[in-house]
Amino acid sequence: MSASALKLQVGARTLMSFPRQLRRVAWSLEQALTGAGPSLPALDAADDGYLVTSLPETVTLDAPGLRFVRQRYTRYYVDLAGGREAWLAALSGQARSGLKRKARKLAAANGGTLDVRRYRSPEEMAVFHPLARAVSVTTYQERLLGSGLPGDADALIAAAGEDRARAWLLFLGDAPIAYLWCGADRETLRYDYVGHDPTHQALSPGSVLMAEALGDLFTDRFRWFDFTEGEGQHKRGLASGGVACRDELLLRPTIANRVAVAAVGGFDAAMVVAKRWSEAPALKRFAQHVRRA
Repeated sequence: MSASALKLQVGARTLMSFPRQLRRVAWSLEQALTGAGPSLPALDAADDGYLVTSLPETVTLDAPGLRFVRQRYTRYYVDLAGGREAWLAALSGQARSGLKRKARKLAAANGGTLDVRRYRSPEEMAVFHPLARAVSVTTYQERLLGSGLPGDADALIAAAGEDRARAWLLFLGDAPIAYLWCGADRETLRYDYVGHDPTHQALSPGSVLMAEALGDLFTDRFRWFDFTEGEGQHKRGLASGGVACRDELLLRPTIANRVAVAAVGGFDAAMVVAKRWSEAPALKRFAQHVRRA
């Protein structure tokens, strides 16, 4: 179960929210690819409904309730079965040259070599955790989103003991500047925790580390690398495929839920129209004139 909210939101600013108690049902990458996902569990009396994440656009849930799409996105992944050379060949020329350029730049700043360290066993993960935490506390993922590397290493070490984890650190001199921790779901390795020290942003440490980690995985046991929910330029640039997905709310048909869905849906539609109007050339010129005045 998870707490969530329907929000009237402009950019990062929330004008109003409607809190709801939801039962989260997450589709894995393999389920999204096959279209055969998990069944919906029974709701408790206190539940307002379901939050279903990574639901493929080709799938309609056979369940009653008010439906509300929170977001649509492509769930990107890398097909590891084809091999590293096939993956590189499928990338755009700009992406390939960008990866090489960034790696050369970072290596030059580190005395001519890339220092990427790999962690897999429980003992290695115990070494990884405090070093990665030192990076995590500097990142926007932790400071703004609350999604930094967990402070407790027990779950990460336990996953390593069951061969369900891989981790990497990128060093500049003696200090780690970027980390990546991935958990496994059967044949899929997920992009779970990632971050880099923002003081080294100009060296693109996150991109360099991600490319190095993917290079390792083509000789590992996994079939897929899952960039998980949401989009981003780095995901699009490195992925070999993607599944069109949506996050959907299925709410009990109560009066309160109907009011919330109607309010948020109407507000979102109005914001789409407002954005379209604001991009019209005449209105852009008018806005520029007002700013100059």
